[in-house]
Amino acid sequence: MIVKILRKSSTFKAVNYNTGKVDKNKGELLLVKNFGVLQGIENLRPQDYINYLEAVSSSNTRIKYPQFHVAISTKGRQHSKEELSDIAQKWMEGMGYGGQPYILIFHKDTNNNHVHLVSTRVGRDGKKISDRFEKLRAYRVLDQIMGVGEQQVLKNHLEEALSYNFSTHAQFMMLLETMGYSLDLTDKAYTISKNGHQIGSIDLSKIDNKIADRIKDTVRVKQIRAIFEKYRSIYDTSVNNSEHGYNSSFADFLRKKFGLEIVFHGKNGMPPYGYTLMDHSKYAVYRGSEIMALNDIITGKPNQSNKSQKEQTQTHILPNLRDSQDEAKKESHEEIQSEHWQNKWDNILPVETPTPEHAPPELEIVVPVLNINISDDIDDEAILGRNRRRKRKARTNTR
Repeated sequence: MIVKILRKSSTFKAVNYNTGKVDKNKGELLLVKNFGVLQGIENLRPQDYINYLEAVSSSNTRIKYPQFHVAISTKGRQHSKEELSDIAQKWMEGMGYGGQPYILIFHKDTNNNHVHLVSTRVGRDGKKISDRFEKLRAYRVLDQIMGVGEQQVLKNHLEEALSYNFSTHAQFMMLLETMGYSLDLTDKAYTISKNGHQIGSIDLSKIDNKIADRIKDTVRVKQIRAIFEKYRSIYDTSVNNSEHGYNSSFADFLRKKFGLEIVFHGKNGMPPYGYTLMDHSKYAVYRGSEIMALNDIITGKPNQSNKSQKEQTQTHILPNLRDSQDEAKKESHEEIQSEHWQNKWDNILPVETPTPEHAPPELEIVVPVLNINISDDIDDEAILGRNRRRKRKARTNTR
């Protein structure tokens, strides 16, 4: 479950954005609360809600950005619109907005059920609703509602990360980073933080023991190489470098189809110098060089002639992808894997990106940033030298 306080605004354009979803049958207005006499009037216009919110906000002209716009999202369809409505109302109460006028809209046009709330930061008494440590309190209130403490959540995530086979500290850190945590190295442990505050730690000895017990699955490596070889001639492998990090059509396909997540390593907007592969379906992490050279998976758009050739000779590749089962059964199994692993590591669940003509300026999309030191990674050391390790600089994907 994710809660996101969206960008502040001096107007209440989020009302139009959300009611627009309803008009297009992409959303449903679930609740109109504390709007006084307006709640007894039928066929209200969006401007009616805006006028009421502006009237309440006008009692304190010192508040430059009175709009309060929030999205609460669940993973997939784990929670229904009724459950999300109940959670959202309790959350507003816990955040001090229970007596405020607000509208609650369910969005149904993405893969993850979510609701939006629009209210004003100005209270009935003319005072501003407290925003002290707001983002931190947002998750604490949500955890209390869900009955899940952050310590228990961290314990579960640590157990899951330690269930993977990995060969370096950097790879373990990367697993935790994809879950939304940040790690800092001390003498004998990693301290673990989330949402700006420390919530736990893990002894280095546990990580060292896991690394020492690692057994490389050579059969699986051959399977992954065969998958790479087959699909790199079909999907565009050129890497896009944007503010959200590195990505490619090829990498996106592998993550959704097979649970194979490529994490490119680079810095300062330069092309990637290496990559790490997370095999979420088999709980393993590999250095890129163990699978395929970087240049072989960032060569650009697929060659159509090569694609035809691959289709003609795929019978020589596919035996590595299955044991003794026929192709149809194997492809069916891969589809099941795709459904199971598609959103496994989306720690921050996406809220849909509105089209430019309808998107209010207050919406923002936050992408987790991986900031990991991979100084003990052999590939990184071979390319950039020991000086970078001495400087203890982070060298991983910035997305």
